[in-house]
Amino acid sequence: MAEARAGEEPEDLTAPERRMWEAFRTGSVCDLSTRTAGQDDPHSDRVWGPGRSVRAEVVALLLLHGPPPVPGRVPSLKLRGVRVTGRLDLSGGAVAPYVELQSCRFDSEIQLSEARVGTLRLVNCAVPRLEASRLHTEGDLHLPRCRVARGIRLTDAQIGTDLLVSQAVVQRDAKGRAIAADGLSVAQDFQGELLETYGEVSLRGAKVGVSMNLRGARLHNPYGRHALNAPQLTVERTLYLTSIAADRGPGGSGSSTPPYGLGRTGGRGGHGQRFECRGGLRLDDGRFGDAVDFHGARFLLTDEQEISLRRIQTPEFRFVGEGPERGRVVVSGAKVVRLVDTSTSWPGPGALSIEGFQYEILAPRGHFPLARRLAWLEAATPEYSPEPYERLAAVLRASGEDAEAREVLLAKQRRRRATLPPGPKAWGYLQDWTVVYGYRPGRAALWMAVLWAAGTLFFSRLDPPALKEDEHPQWSAPLYALDLLLPVIDLGQQGQWKLAGGWQWGAAGLVVMGWILATTVAAGASRLLRRG
Repeated sequence: MAEARAGEEPEDLTAPERRMWEAFRTGSVCDLSTRTAGQDDPHSDRVWGPGRSVRAEVVALLLLHGPPPVPGRVPSLKLRGVRVTGRLDLSGGAVAPYVELQSCRFDSEIQLSEARVGTLRLVNCAVPRLEASRLHTEGDLHLPRCRVARGIRLTDAQIGTDLLVSQAVVQRDAKGRAIAADGLSVAQDFQGELLETYGEVSLRGAKVGVSMNLRGARLHNPYGRHALNAPQLTVERTLYLTSIAADRGPGGSGSSTPPYGLGRTGGRGGHGQRFECRGGLRLDDGRFGDAVDFHGARFLLTDEQEISLRRIQTPEFRFVGEGPERGRVVVSGAKVVRLVDTSTSWPGPGALSIEGFQYEILAPRGHFPLARRLAWLEAATPEYSPEPYERLAAVLRASGEDAEAREVLLAKQRRRRATLPPGPKAWGYLQDWTVVYGYRPGRAALWMAVLWAAGTLFFSRLDPPALKEDEHPQWSAPLYALDLLLPVIDLGQQGQWKLAGGWQWGAAGLVVMGWILATTVAAGASRLLRRG
């Protein structure tokens, strides 16, 4: 292109470029589409000739040093059905005009590194690559329905209002990343409904000022470890990794700009598209102001991949998607207030880790009986650990479910018994058999009554001589049997009579059984006091 001064029209403009130049001055749309079915799809293989092509350097001249507007009009670049040849390089520049390109095709990558723009909208465009590290926008960055062949880079970019990539299809770059956005900052919403990526989506240390919405998105990364790699992600409100209702996909092909607001999560049994993650998901150390929602999510993992939610913090955690058949789910160290889950959303033994997982309220969806919840704990603790059992018991007790809390603590004792050597293990079986580790005190009373009745019947046939002829109480078989069974209380019978042979062995047996019952009851009482 011939040398041109700022604001002056170059002499070598082609007819399409001259139309674009004049449309810029009036803020109107430069529409080079043919309006013929199948001819205007920027993603097709059809050739767009010179009649609808403009040079990238002319576009850059308009945006960086464009002509003054027609009086009473606001300059802006609005293109539809245009092919941009060459590399559009706005790196480090300041773009003041509003920019909206619809159904356009770029021959080379778009360079926006360290640029400052107001609002930039690329709708349904074909882009080889978008390089926009440290981009700063005062308004929106919209890329709905775009197809990007070699990835998007938004590292350390700052988006002034919304970032929208809904229905975009993004392939990976040379490093295997579809979207590289570490350190990204979005002042308001991150909208990615029905997004498709084929490579890693990296959002390490990213911040979203309102909600992050990936409803119905499909994140595929068969080439690496993570499909979504977002440790230390901060979302001030809710992270949606959920299904989306079929009737609420983002805008139709005829809309000039995408709709605002959040779509509706697909209901149970309704038509819609699931959030699908084919590859690992990592949200370690994330902070979410309202909730993390996995409603209807599907995870397709290898044995080495994880849904890693270590140390996340959120008021509500909705883990109600499909349980992954392979891989692991790790929520170790996570802190949530309300846990919403289903009995089928968690993986089986060896594929779940909840060590240090803190939750205060259980709100299961559907039928989630205590037996299934105990199986959930057992699946998460291949090696015995008391903390998950004590956490569940505390939550159940706080919600008024004292009987279920005792069942959980009893299950903890039985898991612990399996790790003990033979002697303590035998003692544990005895405590379980007699008084159920003190968690069912009624059984101790039952055993005491049975032994008392047996002792009374045994000694009812005995009329023993007294040790002191002139100083002894009246013989009573029931009182004598009860005095033998109670190791602390003295009823004045034991030690007053001469016993020999089998009678003496019977008395010794009642004393031993009394001490066993007393010891196990005391152990159970001490546990009750500690829980109190």
